[in-house]
Amino acid sequence: MATTAPHPGEEGPRRDFIFVAAISASAVGAGLAVWPFVNSMNPSRDVLAEATAEVDLTPIEEGQRITVLWRKKPVFIDHRAPAKIEEAEGVALGDLKDPQADADRVQRKEWLVLIGICTHLGCIPQGQRVGERLGDFGGWFCPCHGSHYDTSGRIRKGPAPKNLDVPPYSFISDTTIQLG
Repeated sequence: MATTAPHPGEEGPRRDFIFVAAISASAVGAGLAVWPFVNSMNPSRDVLAEATAEVDLTPIEEGQRITVLWRKKPVFIDHRAPAKIEEAEGVALGDLKDPQADADRVQRKEWLVLIGICTHLGCIPQGQRVGERLGDFGGWFCPCHGSHYDTSGRIRKGPAPKNLDVPPYSFISDTTIQLG
């Protein structure tokens, strides 16, 4: 038996299938070839692990300060005594280089959470450990260029242009905060 060829100008169903299958295979192949490059732009596991950190506040006694690392930055956590809170709230905003009320810097009055990096040149201020210089305003002191921060982490004296930064954080329970 002789097979008949399609008439000129007509494409048979067999050619349609081959054409669609070739295009589909090419698209899948291109997607598989591009995927490793796209996936390499995602953050690595160690970066994702550092994106958030939980800190248990129970062992921190009133008046004690601790330092934790978050995103490779020191974070100062200060369990402030009532006298330090009163001192921070009593500062006139007009006396500040970077005016910011204490209430705008804390979520709960007794807990102050700051990124412990001087806003002048990126040094780590002193005042976290017992015996370190607290500066003229009872907060932190950066010995590199003489910046003094108060008990709310606000710049009061020296070359630093702004207050110590407050990281994004939230209380996930009464005794635990989550950074990030």
